[in-house]
Amino acid sequence: MPQSSEKTVIKTKNLSQVIQIHDQKIHVLKEINLEIFAREQVAITGRSGSGKSTLLGLLAALDRPSSGEVYLCDYPIYQMNEEQRAKVRLENIGFVFQSFQLLPHLTALDNVMLPMRLQAQYQYADAKKRATEMLEQVGLSRQMQQTPKVLSGGEQQRVAIARALVTQPKVVFADEPTGNLDGETAKEIEHLLFQMNKELGTTLVLVTHDAKLAAQCQRQIQLVDGNIHERSMGEIKTKTSNPSEFELNQSIQHGAL
Repeated sequence: MPQSSEKTVIKTKNLSQVIQIHDQKIHVLKEINLEIFAREQVAITGRSGSGKSTLLGLLAALDRPSSGEVYLCDYPIYQMNEEQRAKVRLENIGFVFQSFQLLPHLTALDNVMLPMRLQAQYQYADAKKRATEMLEQVGLSRQMQQTPKVLSGGEQQRVAIARALVTQPKVVFADEPTGNLDGETAKEIEHLLFQMNKELGTTLVLVTHDAKLAAQCQRQIQLVDGNIHERSMGEIKTKTSNPSEFELNQSIQHGAL
């Protein structure tokens, strides 16, 4: 694990996830020990079915582990119920998804305002101002009143990035953020993600199959047979042992692991 003077924002202790398929137990994640620091850029990589999205879901307080501990921004999210985890997510996290996840009947501006509408101290004028500024930052000042159906894929992902960052979250989780984009557009979105990460000082954790995208991150965490191997500064460090064969169809959990 690289040394850092920054605060730890994500930490796991012996994190495991087991899925029961009929009479068989599938060990998707095996006693993962991991720390991610403030302002870092971390890529989670691995082949399809290796558990990348499962790990992201646990780190982002979307799911609970079978065993082990997960701390997000000092909150013991592994002990929390869904309502408590939702509050932690709202106050600390932004999400960018491969399929954008924009509400089709809302304008770009309204989509970006949506996370702020859920906050206790919501004020329309302030939310609109912040959403407008964020859309301008991602280069969509002219598309604010357009709905997703008339936006290109790249423009929709820019809206999604603005929405993820508008609440100034401590951590942004991106799941295959360029997976639905053509090569040139993907490069533009990659540049924007890293630029906004640096400008706003957030932690960026992304899941990707794209080796070139992963290589732009400060750290790469590869999932193999339920264990993690870390690549940092050109070196690979094995973080856990327990080697075993692991074959799991991508559709077992949530349609994709």
